[in-house]
Amino acid sequence: MLAGSGRFWQRIVSFGVLRGRAVLIESLQLLGWGPFFAEQVPADGGLVARRVVAVHRTGHALGDGESECVVPLGRSWQRLPVEARPCVGDWVLTDVAGTRIERVLERRSVLRRVASGGKLDFQLIGANIDVALVVTSCTAEFNPSRLHRYLALARDSGIEAMLVLTKADLAEDVAVYRDQALGLAPNIVVETVNALNAESVRAVGRHMRAGATFALLGSSGVGKSTLLNTLADRRLQATGEVREDDGKGRHTTTGRFLHRLPGGALVLDGPGVRELGVADVEEGLDRLFEDIEALAERCRFRDCAHDTEPGCAVQAAVLAGDVDESRLASYRKLSVEQRRLGAELAGQRHRGRKSERLARRERRGDGRGG
Repeated sequence: MLAGSGRFWQRIVSFGVLRGRAVLIESLQLLGWGPFFAEQVPADGGLVARRVVAVHRTGHALGDGESECVVPLGRSWQRLPVEARPCVGDWVLTDVAGTRIERVLERRSVLRRVASGGKLDFQLIGANIDVALVVTSCTAEFNPSRLHRYLALARDSGIEAMLVLTKADLAEDVAVYRDQALGLAPNIVVETVNALNAESVRAVGRHMRAGATFALLGSSGVGKSTLLNTLADRRLQATGEVREDDGKGRHTTTGRFLHRLPGGALVLDGPGVRELGVADVEEGLDRLFEDIEALAERCRFRDCAHDTEPGCAVQAAVLAGDVDESRLASYRKLSVEQRRLGAELAGQRHRGRKSERLARRERRGDGRGG
């Protein structure tokens, strides 16, 4: 055996060969691979690990750090609840040829929102995210209530979040927006930038580490695509105009993509969100509004709505200037929405589990994963 060859073969991923060449762990690590995912892979399964780097109408683009392939989802996957299907950022196991997805590995985190429409349904934003970059602008678009929703989604998934305020060059007083942003959550990191200026954007880049996955979240027109292009030092996404009358933009990003920046950080980008419904984020609300939750423990009545009830410790804190009134309004609104959707969601999940068991039996029966 050649000197050093043993160490080389220790680097080989033990679960397959991709198109006649060994897939090195180092290649997968470029896309965020780590022990959490490696421990889920059977040693003798003959399967190959890939990450979903884009979702198209025709299929899912999968990468291994060296090349990509596009795999359509079969009917058995389509029968599953949306939360069980692979989404951008997921790690999946495929056959060696890369023609079908056999399994989605357990996620470390997942961002999801309630889809628009009358029916309670979820839309997955992305999986295995380390940090949510919640992007807004120093314009009329700045909306604390909407930002609370993004932060609640992130906190519920255990994802670190930071706020990026773009278009700082257009604001008469950037400090006004920055102070409001700092008051949205305890210890929140806030960066104000001109997304067109590389020097300004370095303030965001300093937080981005190699191998970690960052998700860009925000409404259309706030400058997410511009920020991404400047971070990458090249055009990755198209940018669009913003309407002058209301400061709102049109979707310029029409799919969900995972990009690797020159420094090694991974950035998930997708369409802007106009309606951000939340459900099943009770833990996220508790974390985001932990100061209000602590005060609520001191209210005279256990079912206090923190409105006009006597002995309300939360209202006392508002009057004393310790809690912002708009922050309390967001807390109350999100809490009501969370409770209202809870029962409906529980019933939907029960039905989804039955469908998932049926689909798995069908895949085992015909020997196909897709």
